[in-house]
Amino acid sequence: MPGLLAPQRERTSRKPTGRPNPPMILLTGADKSGKRFEAARGSGSDLIGMTYWIGIGGSQGTADHYGRVKGARYEIVEHEGDFQDILDAIRYAIAQPPRNGKRNMIVIDDVTALWDLLSDEQALVARQRAARRVQDSRGRLSLIDEPAVVDHGLWQDAKDRWGEVLWLLRRHSGPTLLIARQEVVTAYENDKPTRYTTRKIRAEKNLPSAVDATVELRARGEAYLTGGRILHPEIKSGESQPLSDFSVDKLLRCLGFEEAAETRSANELRPEAYLRELGRPGAAPPEASPAPGPAPQAPAPVLTGEQAVDIIRRALMNDTDPVAALEDVREEWGRRTLAMIMTDTLKGVMTADDLLTGSLAYVKAKAKAGGQGSSSGDAGDEKRDDQAGGAPGSSAALLSAPSTTVPSAPVEEDPGQSDTGRAEPEDPGPPAADEAAPPPPDPENPQPPTEERPEDVSAAEEPQDLPQPPPARRQTKAERDAAKARAILMAEADIQARVLSVTVGEHLGSKSVAPISALRDYLQGQRPAVIAALEEADQAALADTYRKARIPELRIAEMFEDYLS
Repeated sequence: MPGLLAPQRERTSRKPTGRPNPPMILLTGADKSGKRFEAARGSGSDLIGMTYWIGIGGSQGTADHYGRVKGARYEIVEHEGDFQDILDAIRYAIAQPPRNGKRNMIVIDDVTALWDLLSDEQALVARQRAARRVQDSRGRLSLIDEPAVVDHGLWQDAKDRWGEVLWLLRRHSGPTLLIARQEVVTAYENDKPTRYTTRKIRAEKNLPSAVDATVELRARGEAYLTGGRILHPEIKSGESQPLSDFSVDKLLRCLGFEEAAETRSANELRPEAYLRELGRPGAAPPEASPAPGPAPQAPAPVLTGEQAVDIIRRALMNDTDPVAALEDVREEWGRRTLAMIMTDTLKGVMTADDLLTGSLAYVKAKAKAGGQGSSSGDAGDEKRDDQAGGAPGSSAALLSAPSTTVPSAPVEEDPGQSDTGRAEPEDPGPPAADEAAPPPPDPENPQPPTEERPEDVSAAEEPQDLPQPPPARRQTKAERDAAKARAILMAEADIQARVLSVTVGEHLGSKSVAPISALRDYLQGQRPAVIAALEEADQAALADTYRKARIPELRIAEMFEDYLS
């Protein structure tokens, strides 16, 4: 605070220990350059008790083969391929006790696939949002009008999940090897592409600054130290130095691992403390976690129980699609946060996540019992609720309930079962004020219909009699032209990827779902690298033709037909 000079709490200072941290090492290089071979050979170092190998993505399965490397000594930690299970595999490796009095090593193979996983997660969220906007527009929009753009907020979510991985690895008491792929990209000067190329690590851009040493393998036995926190007299900072006869064991000794501290000295930043300065709830400091490095403490919820109930209640009152509104609440706040918030309902005390799940089941069951094919209510539902006088089980009683007692259904529907061949579920409507559960419907004494029209159908009708979706809207000429232009650009993206010997997904990344203008600019920026690759392959004539080609080039497939055949 400005104007304060005296420290506001008792503080101490200490002398430096001089001991290095347990090293985190980044092994990077092009495909087939020996990264996994060196990691497998390094697992046999006499400085290491045991090595735990976590394979991710396409690298899974290669760890079994590299077990034949002479001196290799490691165990493979299996997982199911999703982010949370990968995190748990890392927790398992960190929690393993030392072997023979020596610390263990962790190998992450590879972090490029891990970052691709986080990027793909956010791309899926963006596509779902675009599809939901198209659905909510009721035919006024199409997916061409609503491109799936991964905005800044989604990328920040991916970075937060990436930070969870680094948070765990910094709690490991032994060395960590992170394997990453490199790609050749066009070099830029003053934000403009040049004819030269450079190497780029395919991972989160701040990864090199998070590790203690970066080793670039350009070929088997050709290693360069491109950065490191090393006090070795022969190592010159700021220069890329060749490492003769490189091995992970020699690098660990050069980094001083033999006298490394038991735990990494790291002060984690706590941005949530700013909320305490503003006097807002949910900013309690995280509790200290015991070693060795358990899972990160979940942040305190930023909602009160009454606020969570009010948000769920407003979602239930959505006139268009209450199911989508309730799912948006879960997507915005997340299951973990909602599970930490306790609410007081007519069914008793439950978490906000259970309340949201019960509310979803209630809306779906009510729509199904009313013979509706969609979870959104219609005018017939409102009329039946009005005539029922707000009786328990109706939407009128649900919406008129106090905000702190929004009811939930006792049983959630099983999404794995189909509608056909299944008994009609009981109406899980909200209980009455005395918490008595509503009686099950009597199949021999159904409720009389209200203002039923001749075309109305009952809930027992066959599925084909349910209301059909509106017919697809015909595309305009501008939409057809945009779709044709995107197809031509994607064809050029495929050709560029094949010339550069990478997959289309690796070549485009998040640009595959970007607007047409952004995709066009990206492909134009990649042309110099493709032209350089063609010239190296003695295809000077094709390179010159491609240099003069328009974008989008209608004859791009014919241009490269002979070269790629």
